[in-house]
Amino acid sequence: MNLRKRQRGNVEVHTSALNDIMFFLLLFFLLASAVANPNVVKLFLPRSNSGQSIPQKTINVSITKDLEYYVEKKQVDAANLFQSIETYQKAAPDLTIILYADRTIAIENVIELTDIANKLKVKLVLATETKK
Repeated sequence: MNLRKRQRGNVEVHTSALNDIMFFLLLFFLLASAVANPNVVKLFLPRSNSGQSIPQKTINVSITKDLEYYVEKKQVDAANLFQSIETYQKAAPDLTIILYADRTIAIENVIELTDIANKLKVKLVLATETKK
């Protein structure tokens, strides 16, 4: 029985290429998650040669918990909110407002924006999150 230890060479694992692979995987998943929208219902709509697409203009209006108003990421005073939305409505008559309101604000602040939308005859949609 031969009980002598065998001499083995040094075993090395080169991981320099692994960093590049991990970077590209991370980049791929970041880009894929930015493009994918999980809240979209996928429909196969009928096709038409004579149909026209009607572009629908939307603007985002946000109300923070500190009652700061933002129209398209630009801070607007509550007094100037009507004029700010009116300028967008003049540019696109079929305007739709998407309202992002913090859940802790009073309902009267949402109603103020609803009144503005009704005066301008603009559609208003309240943005929500899905329950988990």
